[in-house]
Amino acid sequence: MSKLKGKVAVVTGASKGIGAAIAKSLATEGASVVVNYASSKAGADAVVAEIVASGGKAVAVGGDVSKAGEAKGIIDAAIKHYGRLDVLVNNSGVYEFAPLGQITEEQFHRIFNINVLGTLLTTQAASEHLGEGGSVINIGSVVSSLTPPDSAVYTGTKGAIDAITGVLAKELAPRKIRVNSINPGLVVTEGTHSAGIVGSEFESNTVAQTPLGRSGQVDDIASVAAFLASEDSKWLTGERISASGGLR
Repeated sequence: MSKLKGKVAVVTGASKGIGAAIAKSLATEGASVVVNYASSKAGADAVVAEIVASGGKAVAVGGDVSKAGEAKGIIDAAIKHYGRLDVLVNNSGVYEFAPLGQITEEQFHRIFNINVLGTLLTTQAASEHLGEGGSVINIGSVVSSLTPPDSAVYTGTKGAIDAITGVLAKELAPRKIRVNSINPGLVVTEGTHSAGIVGSEFESNTVAQTPLGRSGQVDDIASVAAFLASEDSKWLTGERISASGGLR
């Protein structure tokens, strides 16, 4: 498998979960990968070790995407280590659910800063290096269309990602840089386990509404990312791909 041979990719928030799976998938396809982490260096190092053990190339780079200097540092690391940049996956994100009456300023700014500002800052830094054929992949969520209760802030960030994807697809198109988003449904990750979602009534209800009848797995999302990073998707930009087993 070498659809991405010679390419360099940055995956933010890649120390675990969907981000880790995407980093491994891109490496399997031949890309050299910058595995970004905010706090879990051990997790990122483990992802790098797995990629290297399988014959791939990867390096772990710390950085908070919600801070301009650190977002730029993540991108600069790709150039320093590999000399170019072809793919950016904006995966860093946090979630927290609360009814309207419990929303706080701190919660709002923390989630928007990472999920939305982080996407903009990292893409801004990456756009200086991405050339023709470059691919930006944003990780959204089906919540932007499902709009579940008690999720106004988180769903707001993912609605913003939908809009940003469309805007930047048009803005960067003259440079032949594609911008698309993957909007997962419920995915089994370390995060959904620790939040008590996996095995809960919420998961059962969600699966019952999902035509393919199961929760998503990280590889379900990673394979879509590999497609969007490759020339196989060269005629796609501004698309929001719902990777949700049919959940709408």
